[in-house]
Amino acid sequence: MLSTPVPEPDLRPGWAGEPKWDGFRAAVSVDAGRVLLRSRRGTEMGPAFPEVVAGAVQLPDATAMDGELVVWDAAGRLAFERLQNRLARRGAGAVRTAEEWPAHFVAFDLLRLSGTVTTGWPYWRRRAALESVFAARRLFAPWALCPSTTDPDTVREWLSWASVGMEGVVFKRLTDAYKPSVRGWQKYKNAMNCS
Repeated sequence: MLSTPVPEPDLRPGWAGEPKWDGFRAAVSVDAGRVLLRSRRGTEMGPAFPEVVAGAVQLPDATAMDGELVVWDAAGRLAFERLQNRLARRGAGAVRTAEEWPAHFVAFDLLRLSGTVTTGWPYWRRRAALESVFAARRLFAPWALCPSTTDPDTVREWLSWASVGMEGVVFKRLTDAYKPSVRGWQKYKNAMNCS
């Protein structure tokens, strides 16, 4: 799904908010040991991110997630420039870079779970299932679960995270299905991060 910009960071009733990450939007799927890591436009990204592909053994088979690839620096800030440098790397160069600047996949939506397509489920149900996968499988790096809230105070707190490279907040209606290529989400970008 895609998002439409909004001028105010107001979390309305019936909606959830999630931090907006400064990274590369990606989808990961696992089918019978085959891992696909693709950009929003369908470009295969797996060779540039071998640590994410290798980490897919933690996921249930026939599962797909939507999320953001990010790299954190030693100070805990998002390091988008380190992420950009990863795209051209392949083979041994990609492995070396992954060891120095490992990427994480911050999952924010569940598209398929153990063969069941979940895109028709409402957001609240997909979110609960995504949280359940993280808890039941005890997922660890390179996997990270994107925070989600229905509390306006938490959204305001996230907006203060600009110092660590957060771009803003994404808003999702709790009852909406996941519709690929549809602008059903809303995003508010921090003025400090707008370029």
